[in-house]
Amino acid sequence: MKKYMHTRNSWIVTLLMLLIASTAQTVSAATTACPAQYLNGVAPDIQKASLKAKARELCYDNFAVMHSGISRTPIWSAEHLTRESIENARELKGREAFHHEDNLPADERAELNDYVRSGFDRGHMAPSADMPNRSARQQCFTLANMIPQNHKLNTILWEGIESSLRTLVLNTGELYVITGPLYQGANIARLNGRVLVPTHVYKLVFDPKKNRGAAYYVKNEDIDELQILSISELEKLAGINFFPKLSATAKLSKLELPMPRPYRSRSNY
Repeated sequence: MKKYMHTRNSWIVTLLMLLIASTAQTVSAATTACPAQYLNGVAPDIQKASLKAKARELCYDNFAVMHSGISRTPIWSAEHLTRESIENARELKGREAFHHEDNLPADERAELNDYVRSGFDRGHMAPSADMPNRSARQQCFTLANMIPQNHKLNTILWEGIESSLRTLVLNTGELYVITGPLYQGANIARLNGRVLVPTHVYKLVFDPKKNRGAAYYVKNEDIDELQILSISELEKLAGINFFPKLSATAKLSKLELPMPRPYRSRSNY
C-alpha cells in the first residue's frame, strides 16, 4: 500500500510539474502578426509594465516594429536577415523620404517637425541598407522606426555596427536582429516636448545555426565605445524577454560579434 501511494504521489508531482512548465511557456510566448521577423515565429515578451502602455505592433514587408505611444519611438524593430535579402539590398541605390506613420494615432506618433532643429538625427532602428527592395526601403523611413540619435554616433560607430552585421549575414547565411532604445535614469529629454530621447541603444543579434546571440550596447552620445552583452544581460536591462522559447543556458552564452569598422572616421568631423 505504501509503495502504491509513493508511486501515485510521484506521478501526481510529475504531472503538476509538466502542467506548470506548459503554462509558463504559454504565458511567455508573445503572439504576433509578424512572425516571419522573429525566431521561431514568436515575438519578444514585454515584462516591464511601463513599456506595455500604448504599445502597438506594426508589420512591414521586411521588418516589424513594436511601437510605444508614450515615447513615440520603437520599443524595438525586428528583422530576419538572410544572405539573399542583403545581396538584394546591395543593388538598391538612393534614399527615401522620412514620413510619419499613418497607422498610428496622431497623439502617439512622432511628426517630422518634432525633429526639426533638435540637434538629433532620425536614427533608423531597422536600417535602410538592410532593405531588399524599394517598397521595404520606403517603409523603413517611417518615423515609427526612428529614435532621436546622436549624429556622430549614428554616422560613425552605429553605421559601422550595421555594416559589420550585413557582412556577418553574408558569411553566416541568416541572422535574427532586434534593435531598440533604452531610457535609463529619471531625467529623460524630449524633442518638442513629445519624443523621448533614449540614453542607450542596443542591437541584439541571434545566430540560429549556433543557437546563441549577443548584443551591441552603446550610449546615445558622441562616443566610440561599446559593450557586448549576453542576451540575458540585455533582457535584465530592457525588461523584455527577447526570445521566449530560448533556454536560459543559451541566453548566457555569448555569440562572438565582429567589431565595427566605420566607413567614416572621426577625423572627417
